[in-house]
Formats: sequence, C-alpha cells, structure tokens
Amino acid sequence: MKNYLSHHPWRIIEEGFHPAHQEVSESIFSLGNGRFGGRGNFEEDYSDKSLSGNYFAGVYYPDLTRVGWWKNGYPEYFAKVLNGVKWIGVRIYIDGKAIDLAKMPCSNFMRTLDMETGILLRSFDIKPVAGGTLSLRFERFCSMADPDVAAIEVVIKSSGFEGDITVEPYLDFDVHNRDANYGDQFWIDFLEDQDENFSMVSAKTKKTGFVVSSFMRSETKVNSIAIESGDSKISPMKVSRQFDQKLNDGDELRLQKFVVNLNSLYVPGKEQAEAGKRKIHDVFQTGFNDLKKDHTDAWKNIWNLADIAITGDVTAQQGIRFNIFHLWQTYTGADARLNIGPKGFTGEKYGGSTYWDTEAYCIPFYLSTGDSKVARNLLIYRYLHLNKAIENAKKLGFKNGAALYPMVTMNGEECHNEWEITFEEIHRNGAMVYAIYDYIKYTGDIGYLLEGGLEVMISIARFWSQRVNYSEEKKAWVMLGVTGPNEYENNVNNNWYTNYIARWCMQYTLEQIAWAQNEHAGQWKIISEKLSFQTNELTDWKERIERMYLPRDEKRQIFLQQDGFLDKTLMPVDQLPDTELPLNQKWSWDRILRSCFIKQADVLQGMYFFEDHFEEETVRRHFDFYEPMTVHESSLSPCVHAILAARLGKRAKANEMYLRTSRLDLDDYNNDTEDGLHITSMAGSWMSVVKGFAGMQVISDELHFNPMMPDGWKAFQFKIHFRDRVLEIIASGEQCEVFLRSGKSITVVVGKERRTLNV
Repeated sequence: MKNYLSHHPWRIIEEGFHPAHQEVSESIFSLGNGRFGGRGNFEEDYSDKSLSGNYFAGVYYPDLTRVGWWKNGYPEYFAKVLNGVKWIGVRIYIDGKAIDLAKMPCSNFMRTLDMETGILLRSFDIKPVAGGTLSLRFERFCSMADPDVAAIEVVIKSSGFEGDITVEPYLDFDVHNRDANYGDQFWIDFLEDQDENFSMVSAKTKKTGFVVSSFMRSETKVNSIAIESGDSKISPMKVSRQFDQKLNDGDELRLQKFVVNLNSLYVPGKEQAEAGKRKIHDVFQTGFNDLKKDHTDAWKNIWNLADIAITGDVTAQQGIRFNIFHLWQTYTGADARLNIGPKGFTGEKYGGSTYWDTEAYCIPFYLSTGDSKVARNLLIYRYLHLNKAIENAKKLGFKNGAALYPMVTMNGEECHNEWEITFEEIHRNGAMVYAIYDYIKYTGDIGYLLEGGLEVMISIARFWSQRVNYSEEKKAWVMLGVTGPNEYENNVNNNWYTNYIARWCMQYTLEQIAWAQNEHAGQWKIISEKLSFQTNELTDWKERIERMYLPRDEKRQIFLQQDGFLDKTLMPVDQLPDTELPLNQKWSWDRILRSCFIKQADVLQGMYFFEDHFEEETVRRHFDFYEPMTVHESSLSPCVHAILAARLGKRAKANEMYLRTSRLDLDDYNNDTEDGLHITSMAGSWMSVVKGFAGMQVISDELHFNPMMPDGWKAFQFKIHFRDRVLEIIASGEQCEVFLRSGKSITVVVGKERRTLNV
C-alpha cells in the first residue's frame, strides 16, 4: 500500500512531488467527460517515467492477437483503446531552457483533484539560473457541459526573476500505445493546419477508420495585456503556437488554451475541419471562466443525486467520492453505443474493452444515481450486439441462435485470447440476463422485455441448454470444462455459480415468455417468429432446470465451488506469510491452480446476486467457509464480501472490505494503479454503502432498508433515484430516516417498519 496522498473529503491532494509514484498519480488524477479523457500527465515536458495517455470513448484498434499456438474459435485481434492526440501540451522555456521536473528541482509542489468541481490543479516554484523565483499554476478540465470541449490555464508569476519566457501550446498526434502487441502506429492519414484563429491536427485509425481531430486556440496575457503569438509551427502530426515575452519582477503571465476534440462517431471525418473551426471560435468567445462555470454546474447537478456523505471518517469519505467521481466522468449514459471500459480514460490495460463487470456491478450504480435511461442504454448496448454474440457462439459449435456474449469486446466480437477465459469463463452470459432482471426489478420497466430483453434472454437460454450434458452417473445435467468467477481455478467441472446462474437464466426466461404470451400475444408472436422459436425448447429447458447438478458437501452443509474442491489442502489466507502475497505476483500459475485460494467471490457471488434464495444462516455458513480462503486479488471481490458481511452483522469485516474496495486505487492495494484505475469495480464501493451498510433491497416492488453503522462512522446519507422518485436516506447512530424529495407517494420498509412517504 502507498500512503502519500492527503486525506480530504472532496479533494485528492499530493503535497510535495513524488517522482517514484508519478505513474500512479497520473492514473489517480485522470480526467474525462464520458466522450474523451486522459491521464493526469503534466502539460509541460517530463522526461522521467510516465505513461502518456489520452483516450476517446468508442475509438479502438483491432491489434493482432499474439498466442503461442492457435485454437479454433480464437479471436483474431485484441481490441485496444487508442492513445490519441496529446491535446494538453504546453511547453515552457525559461531563458531558452525547457521546464522539466525530471531535471529541474522544484519546491512547494502541490497537485489537487477537486472532485466537487472536476478541476485538476497543480502548482510549484522553481528557481531559474538567472535568479529569483517563478511560481507556476496549472488548471485543467474536460467539460461535463459540452463533451467536445476542454480548457487549460497556465499562470506564471515572477518574484525577483528577470528574463525571457516562452510558452508553446501544442497538439501532438505522434503517439503510440505502450501495450501494442507489435509496436504498430495505429494512426494514419495525418492532417495539420492552422492560421491566426485556430490550430488543428487530424488522423484516422488503421482498419477501423475512426477519424479524430483536435483543435486549439490560445490567448496569452502579461499583467492582463494580450501579447501576440510569434512562430506558428507545423510539422508532421504536430502543430504549435509560440508566445515570447520578457518577464520582470512582479509580472504575471497567463496562458489560456481552449481545445475542441471531435471524433467520427459524432462528426463525419470529412466535416470535422469546418465543424471544429466553428466550434473553437465559439469556445474562445465564451471564455475560460464561463466554460468553467458551465462545467462545475454540471458536476453540481451530478453530485446532487450521486453523492454519499459520511460523517466521522474522512478516509471512507474520500474513498467513496473518488469512486463516484471517476464512474460519472467515465460514462454518462448519453450514447448506447458506448460502455464502461475497466480502465476508463485512465490507462491502456485490458484494452479498454467491455467486460461482464458492467452488468454485475455498474448497472445498480447508474440505476440509482442517474436517470433510468442511463442504465437502459447499457442494456441496449448488449442488445445491439446480440447478432455478434450469436456469431461468437456459432464459432464454438453452438446452433439454433444460441448466443455467447464475449468476455471482452468493443463491438460485440470476442477479443480476449486466453483460452481459459475466452472459451470457459462463460458465466458472463448469466450476468447479461441478471442485468435485465435487475433493471426491471428496480425500475418496473417490464416493457423492455418486448424491446430487446426477451431476445437476449432466449438466445442465452439456448446457449445454456446446449452447453450442459447429461451425466448417467449423476443422473443430472452437468457442465464440464469451465472457469468460474474465481479465475484461480481453470477448466473445472460443475462450478456451482455457473451451474446455478445457468439454471436461473432458463427459469427466468420461461417465466417472462409466459408473461409475454399471456399479456402481449401479438408482440410475442413477432419475437418468436424472428427467433424461429419452437415450443419444444421450453420442454428442454424445464428438464435441465429440474435436474441441474449443483455440487454440495452434506457434512459441512455447503455448496462446493466445483467438483473436487475438497481434494485441495484447505487453509486460510492468514496462514500465508506476507512475503508470498499477492499470489499472482509471487506464485507460479501451476501452484495457484492447485491451491485452495480464491481470487474473488465465486459461490458468494451467487449468494449476493440471489439474496432472496438463501436463508441468512446458509449465507453465513458459506461466508465463514469461503471468505478466509479468499485473497481478494480481483478488484471485483471486496465489495461483494462487504455487502454480505454487513448483512450478516460482521461489522469489522464489512468495514475492512469497504475500505479495500473504496481505496483500492488511492492506496494502491494491488500494486497496479500505475496501469490505470479499476473503474468498473468502483461501482462496488457505492454498492458496499447502499446495499451493504444501508441494507437497500427491492422486495416485491418495495424498497427495504436495514442499516448498519460501520465502526468510526457517525452518520451517512445519500439519495437514490427510484421509479421516477428521488429519496434521501439519512442514517445516524441507530436511527435511519427516509425522505421523499420528489415524485409520487411511496411505501418503504426500514427494518420491520413500513411507512408511506409524501413530499
């Protein structure tokens, strides 16, 4: 764990420069606005270790797969989120020497991410060779009010310094991905242009043909008096403007750089030049302060619903706001073609693609903290990819419209190339159906079934019915050769979670088909004809549901993670020396696979999903058996354990797991924050509070709360959006109050008390 950032309820603060942690800081101080964003790199030159990254949502490259030998069904590529144009750049020269904190000592360094306003601030002092002091201050934001816009302000103040200073704002498209499999340049067909009113660079991706164009216009003033730009430079892939000025003692130079970023998902490539010129003119006329006000007002509206306020524990408070902040700046729900990459705009690892994390962890967050259309768009995203999911399954030998959603994707095609994941971690299919169920249960929008939901569910049920086979020995349907959520077990038979969610998917699909047949016969006829649905499929599903094998140990009265789990040497994690953790960095893969140690919630994942299927004592028995063997080396693990621990009254464990999930990146628990933040698991921090400590559940269309106050907390409060209503929940001590802030009257249950609320 790293502990170099100050604890503050609304800000992430780095006091003093920590070059050894620079790449970690670049991840933590990242900015975005749902359409584009980037790491917290310096505006000026920095020649030490750094991962430069600026990314555009939905813009990707199909980098050729690298595998030891090919297996039938392997994807041909691994989709990479592309490092795009460096739009933040501002070179600064003092008497002809570039400022570079890797080579030049500084003092009073401070870097601050103001999460309340979405502003990144940085300041430091340097002492030039000529004498005196220069104080530099940087301010940057990606507008949440206009997703094409960003702005930067640089202020340089002289105290005793007299000499020449040059500021050179620039755009640079000569960029590469660190994780490119073959070191390719992914951008081609470059265009550079500029005149006195604008500068621009543009490029197109190989193969996928995305076009991205970046425009800038800058203004520089000394003591509030504008100065003219000097040289305007154009070179392949780069444009810049240069402002030269002699500074005297007490002078203040202020550069404001305005940026417009366009991509061909929204503006056709051939139209970007003219559209960008018009927009950069309008942005420049609006001015820095008004742009910033619109941006901060947008964040104010988000926080009004999304915030969780904690009293008594600033560490917990900072953690939850950090997670909420990055979730909303990564995905705003405005475009159903987009999804939530596991690193968002903060890094390249995992290719920036979509995983099952969205359905399992992120949808509950967006359901409660935004308009229901946001979560609905995440469901539509998967519906738009249904045909690709059917193609993916067909490549593996499945028939009759069976669908296998990809483990990793940018466009619906599978692009993950580890065989034990690509072919075997098929439980992801269940998360697609669970997300539809979760959405309908929370919003009451059962009509979505007729608008795509049933088509997805039926196609997935077809997959499950073909993926199992009948075991004469067990007299049951079994599922062989899978990887469950616990990726420290590969190629196992009868993973309990996978079998359970497969059975549930078929059962839930049967129920919703019956609803459609009875309530919307005409629309059901259209859907069934579109899918060539046969009634004998219902019979097949019922047979598999009734006789699905679920491994169980009668002596311990527990479900087994998979066949043979008890053949392992069972021991708790706390018996391992600290020097052997994390396992994924210290042990061989062979040793991990033979051990009992669990990467993340597996059986307990199912008990979290299907909370109403199991009695409390059953959950407790399984928690007590599996959690001590869990190393939580997946970012998705701690939140599930926090929620279950809270419901079981395990206060200390719940708080431990909450801090681990909420501060996973801030404290760099897994020593991997430098690669980028764990965006999708951040939703688990929110769930830990709302579903864990507040005990929120939807039971028979009613909201239930059963709060538990963590140790060290005095109170916590939050709002949720539920069925066109806004409610506020305030927990303090042993009391919990629920208020209806907008919408029609509603009945809620707190503990065992049922109340009807009015505004």
